[in-house]
Amino acid sequence: MPDLAAAPTTGRYRWTICALLFAATAINYIDRQMIGVLKPVLQQDLGWSEAQYADIVFWFQAAYAAGFLMMGRLIDRFGARLGYALAFSFWTLAHVAHGLVSSVAQFGAARFALGLGEAGNFPSGLKAVTEWFPQRERALAVGLFNAGANVGAIATPLLVPAITLAYGWRMAFIATGAFSVLWLIAWVTIYRRPEEHSRVTPGELALIRSDPAPAVQRVPWLRLFAYRETWAYAVPKFLTDPIWWMFLFWLPDFLGKRYGLDLKSFGPPLVAIYLLSDAGSVLGGWTSSRLLRRGWSANAARKATMLGCAVAVLPIVTVQYVDSLWIAVALIGLATAAHQAFSANLLTLPSDLFPRAAVGSVVGIGGTAGAIGGMLIAKFVGHVLGISGSYAPIFAVAGGAYLLALLALHVISPRLAPARFDLEESAA
Repeated sequence: MPDLAAAPTTGRYRWTICALLFAATAINYIDRQMIGVLKPVLQQDLGWSEAQYADIVFWFQAAYAAGFLMMGRLIDRFGARLGYALAFSFWTLAHVAHGLVSSVAQFGAARFALGLGEAGNFPSGLKAVTEWFPQRERALAVGLFNAGANVGAIATPLLVPAITLAYGWRMAFIATGAFSVLWLIAWVTIYRRPEEHSRVTPGELALIRSDPAPAVQRVPWLRLFAYRETWAYAVPKFLTDPIWWMFLFWLPDFLGKRYGLDLKSFGPPLVAIYLLSDAGSVLGGWTSSRLLRRGWSANAARKATMLGCAVAVLPIVTVQYVDSLWIAVALIGLATAAHQAFSANLLTLPSDLFPRAAVGSVVGIGGTAGAIGGMLIAKFVGHVLGISGSYAPIFAVAGGAYLLALLALHVISPRLAPARFDLEESAA
């Protein structure tokens, strides 16, 4: 939980901003997960094959990859408030468009547009966290707003099947898109930088700005690719993001094929899995933030927490062979919780390693790497299921991805030292 012991003197409005980020991320995940929940209905109505479904996921990921590069730079240029509003508006329109299509090609085009817009969520959210939280609170803040992904994943199998059974799958897209407008109004009304916000007390502003002031005010975008610290973030994203995408888009299918669940019955297992994920996201952020407050270095706190998460994922390799639905749910829930805890720490690295002026761009680069990994996992899963119908090789890849990602992070950045910029870059 947030450390609010000093709230009477420092204020706590920053947690209101965190709540807005949480809500946006929940909406983001409802919009992207609906295709997985509605997969059987859409396959029957639009007549697509397993390969075509994998292609739709692939092109969403391709758009997401391209969108991350564009959105990261856009957020750094225009700021979190305007950048988030633009990205959110674009992806909401694309989401609603899903309900108006009549062919696989049109659905794929709407999905491509959704990927472009949704790519703005995490660069915007992490930019806002960097503006509103000191380093020692960022992992917890990221863990809290990243927990919105799990709330979205919980809400989807509860809300979407009910709307679909009552009004059809087209109305499910339109109704959820219309609800998103409320968040957009709240964001534009409430969000300002801390220095510009009337609800921020001098004590809270001093806490937010308690880290050393960044010497670098502007960072050339292409120059970021030359820094090891950029790859310390991007490579683990490439290795671990695809596993989350696999869960998001294929988990309902796995539960249906392995345990005979359908649109009416897979809600409770999915809710249980993503409730565990929610707890993992918050716990992962809380753990490293707690270690930092106890005097651990950022390097030790982040990596120790991530190691525990990587080990917790390993039992997922056995889930294909488990006959009990609820034991399988527990194993999958443990893996998704560990992923979210791992991600809560990984997502703090851009703000640990780079000045505020570069955070959005670095997040965009890492997000693109993760989306490219998602493109590859889509093709891999489609290929494996098309040949064997078994999820065993897929879960084997999932089990080892996090230890490999942590090893890559440690090799690239053994000390997690902030990137060093020369004087010319500082003056640019």
